[in-house]
Amino acid sequence: MRRVAVSVAVSALAVSAAACGKAGDDKTSDSSSSGSGSKSIGLLLPDNVTARYEKFDKPYFEAKVKELCSDCTVSYANAAADPAKQAQQMSSMVTKGVKVIVISAQDSAAIKSSIASAVSKGVKVVAYDRLAQGPVSAYVSFDNVKVGELQGQALLDALGSKATPKANVVMINGDDADPNAAQFKEGAHKVLDGKVKIAYEQSGLWKDTVAAQKMSAAITQLGAKNIAGVYAANDGMAGGIANTLKGAGISNIPLTGQDAELAAIQRIVAGTQSATVYKAYKPEADNAAELAVNLLQGKDIKSLADTEVTSGSGDKVQAKLLTPVSVTVKNIKDTVVKDGLYTVAQICTADYAAACKKAGLQ
Repeated sequence: MRRVAVSVAVSALAVSAAACGKAGDDKTSDSSSSGSGSKSIGLLLPDNVTARYEKFDKPYFEAKVKELCSDCTVSYANAAADPAKQAQQMSSMVTKGVKVIVISAQDSAAIKSSIASAVSKGVKVVAYDRLAQGPVSAYVSFDNVKVGELQGQALLDALGSKATPKANVVMINGDDADPNAAQFKEGAHKVLDGKVKIAYEQSGLWKDTVAAQKMSAAITQLGAKNIAGVYAANDGMAGGIANTLKGAGISNIPLTGQDAELAAIQRIVAGTQSATVYKAYKPEADNAAELAVNLLQGKDIKSLADTEVTSGSGDKVQAKLLTPVSVTVKNIKDTVVKDGLYTVAQICTADYAAACKKAGLQ
């Protein structure tokens, strides 16, 4: 998802930086003493502003690899939202002898030749979260059309009786370079079309700043009083949009998101975001690690990747698609809190104490 360029809490960035070092460096970092050799697995993540990647995906993946293969090492690199850097990072891993590379592509089409080159040298590649083009051996993600459907339905539910074919909805989609973005968009349109009017639709490139700019343009074009709700494809962009809405004096309109980021959960508690989509990071990372270790050890993966998808390059890929969950103020306790993603204390800081009490979290 990503998903995804996101506005995150400063504390989360600080924790990620302290735990993982400076993300996006050209050099790869090893989670063990050595990253080269026959038992080395590479992990390439797309950006360091999306909170989930270094705070959750990376440590979960590394821990599962260690559990399954105690003498395996994980080499890690972050592309810092730069497709060219990610291609160089993949080449570096191949050169140093990494045998399996798990990659969440910054640009699914641009990385195709790098994947083909790696595979030609005997490296196995697993597409993670985003379906990269080229001869990948497996793919782990969520049902991304379903994610869009959940977002669209959450928007309709929040609109209630205001959901009419004349109700103006603003859609801020993800980056077209990410194949997931098209699937989120497809799912959302499947639910929204005909029930509301998509009056303004643009890509926010997974960036909160771009999404904020697009929202400002939508307000100028449509008028502040003529917007019924906003579809934001992820929580980072929703954060930028929420700030723009506040600055324009617009309140009490539905706003969607995705990724169940802490800041988004807090906005949901406060009432400035209506819903997000929770894609449990641990099962996704665990499945990717298990696939990587099996491929490293020459084992069959069909029992792990039990379905098949077709990538943008036409390649048939064995896949594991997990089930996303919609999160509103009503089920925060039963989703992200129950799973241990966040504690009530993390959500209900001083600024949100009153709202948390009203929502029944405290």
